[in-house]
Amino acid sequence: MQFNEKLTSLRKSMGLSQEELGAELKVSRQTISKWESAQSYPDFQRLVLLSDYFGLTLDELVRDVDVADVRAKNLSSEKLDSIYSDVGIAKKFIKWYLIIAGTGAVVVLLVLLSFALRAVFVW
Repeated sequence: MQFNEKLTSLRKSMGLSQEELGAELKVSRQTISKWESAQSYPDFQRLVLLSDYFGLTLDELVRDVDVADVRAKNLSSEKLDSIYSDVGIAKKFIKWYLIIAGTGAVVVLLVLLSFALRAVFVW
């Protein structure tokens, strides 16, 4: 039995919903769903919490897990996290660029207005 099948079976045998199990582990229902559909795997800390919660050893909980699959999915997750981080940095850069450019434009307009007003009143 694969990890995702084992987790689903354990959760259902205890009569828990994904949301209830998520609350116990302090993760979202969507995270539990991803674990159960083999879209991702829990980190080590969550595996320990799961094994304690279900009264199993880590070996019993993760036996038959394809390590290469876990590595591949974790790398995908890390890449997504990296992309989100890069997007966040780009947003901050653009925000500050717009603030600085906008401030510069306002200063230029004020200087031009000042020259225009002086030219009108000097004539």
